[in-house]
Amino acid sequence: MPPPSPDPVAVADRRRPRLVEGRGELSGAVSDALRSGGPPRCAPGAVPDADAWGEDLQLALYLLYELHYRGFDGVDDAREWDPDLLRLRQAMEVRFLDALRTELSAAPRTVEDAFGPLLVEPVDLSGSLSRHLETCGELWQLREYAALRSLYHLKEADPHAWVIPRLTGRAKAAMVAIEYDEFGAGRADRIHAQLFADLMTDLGLDPTYGRYLDHAPAPLLASVNLMSLFGLHRAMRGALVGHFACVEVTSSPGSRRLAKAMRRCGAGPAAEHFYAEHVEADAVHEQVVRHEVIDGLLVDEPDLEEDIAFGCAATVLLEDRLASHIREAWDHERSALRTPLHDQ
Repeated sequence: MPPPSPDPVAVADRRRPRLVEGRGELSGAVSDALRSGGPPRCAPGAVPDADAWGEDLQLALYLLYELHYRGFDGVDDAREWDPDLLRLRQAMEVRFLDALRTELSAAPRTVEDAFGPLLVEPVDLSGSLSRHLETCGELWQLREYAALRSLYHLKEADPHAWVIPRLTGRAKAAMVAIEYDEFGAGRADRIHAQLFADLMTDLGLDPTYGRYLDHAPAPLLASVNLMSLFGLHRAMRGALVGHFACVEVTSSPGSRRLAKAMRRCGAGPAAEHFYAEHVEADAVHEQVVRHEVIDGLLVDEPDLEEDIAFGCAATVLLEDRLASHIREAWDHERSALRTPLHDQ
């Protein structure tokens, strides 16, 4: 008697996320191409006509970038370097970068001007998302926030690791030291992505990698895509360092507020611990990234200063756009997700 056919669900690769449906012509073409193994099929004007900040283009970019991380269940690993997919990705990257540069035409062009305002915590925190969560956020809002952030935090530090072979000397040594901490300092249970998975479990969320991609709106996708865009291009190594430095400089105060929010709402010890860990760690990382990574890079390649400043400004821009999206939804008592968690 022949053995029973394997259950396709049972043999699915749980290390890889499920491929989601598209949200328009571009993302639909990418999703269909990854499923079929064929080239992406979309109209010649689809990229120029697309909204650079919209759901369709940002999801299409996210799907293509994910091929360089864990890929998707059922998608051939070889598609990572498929020429047709890369051509489409390049066109969308140009569209995204043009939109960023247009928005940031008046942004600071020096490291001092870009980072100076971030080193002093604002007196007025009324528009701060972490302040809102600390003082009056509800548990359902913390769950939404975690579901959104999971698209980055479950691969935390991975996009920034691409810059390591592109650095030398002080900058390289300091970057590796910070990443060593991010990846658990030799302990798998201390990897920051694992700590976030533990946070999600405390909040009653599914910690499976990529689980909430379908829930994520365009502003969240754009913030994650920015890291991948900078990380995958050697020419943008300065911008990636600027992004990483911006995250480290701004992390500690926000993490302190979020740890208090988790404690106030009774989210659980692992939920509180994730942010408490970042308060101390990122305070140290801030000093290292500013004085060793950035200063070391500028000694080696002083012409990258504008790129570093651009990476910082782009990070602030997209984080502000995401915070505005979330606050607008919550202020109107709506979910900030495309599909509310209770509708799973």
